[in-house]
Amino acid sequence: MIHYADNTTRQQVYDMWKTVFGDSDEYMEIYFREKYRNENTLIYFESGKAVSSLQMLPFDFSFHGSEIPVAYFSGLCTLPEARKKGFMGALIKKSFGEMDEKGIPLAILVPQDKTVMKFYRQFGFTQTFDAGAPLPDLQKIMVESENLHNAYEIFDSFFRQRDMTVQKTPDDFRAIVEEAALFDFPVKKGLMAMSRITDAEKLLIIFAKKYPQIKVSVKVSDPIIGKNNAVFVIKNGSVSKSSKKETTHFYVEIDALTQLLLGYRTSEFSNDYRLVFPEKQPLIGFMME
Repeated sequence: MIHYADNTTRQQVYDMWKTVFGDSDEYMEIYFREKYRNENTLIYFESGKAVSSLQMLPFDFSFHGSEIPVAYFSGLCTLPEARKKGFMGALIKKSFGEMDEKGIPLAILVPQDKTVMKFYRQFGFTQTFDAGAPLPDLQKIMVESENLHNAYEIFDSFFRQRDMTVQKTPDDFRAIVEEAALFDFPVKKGLMAMSRITDAEKLLIIFAKKYPQIKVSVKVSDPIIGKNNAVFVIKNGSVSKSSKKETTHFYVEIDALTQLLLGYRTSEFSNDYRLVFPEKQPLIGFMME
């Protein structure tokens, strides 16, 4: 049975996180104070006990000149004795429905390591961010700034004009600095991360408005989210669904569409695709990972 967390179950989520990830009490105090919210946390209960949970943290994401809401999946964990029973899979699928109700078209997560990427792929996630890109020197920013507000402005200027990146608020930045100070301001690099489109039409509409010269039809296949299974016609800066038997230019699975719309290594796709979908440099970092 799946429910949102509340004040009576919050401690169970905390204890589960501690059991699975083993993070320090100091880090967890910051995370659960600054990022954790009951209303963003789904829990799977077995016999009345919380055995699996995930959090859908809200962020804005720069996407083809617009900013869209995204859900950053954090703290995905299952107690050791409850694994391999499908609980996390059920939570992930449930989260897609919750995102749809909230109008959130894209999910992002940072896998703990490459070995777990295969697990997330079965739910339509695919790699869209590479690791290693340089990020701002947080310690240098803090030393050279008069106050936290000025530091945030410098930090924000690095990300605000970039496409395909998670944007941070002043509150996010405050938590990032506090967490970094806890570990003596380690050097940070861009993270390897995965994404999953949950509302293809919504993202295609933004894409079409950005590139009104593009005229193409895309047939999308999504084994999990039914509404994404459609032929989308992009023309004159708008998108429509087609039921006619007309020429379809591209047939794509939802994971490929995610990479194409985020501009992830589109130069490695065939010529037909890369002429339509411009390559970008997706970047994600400072996620309190």
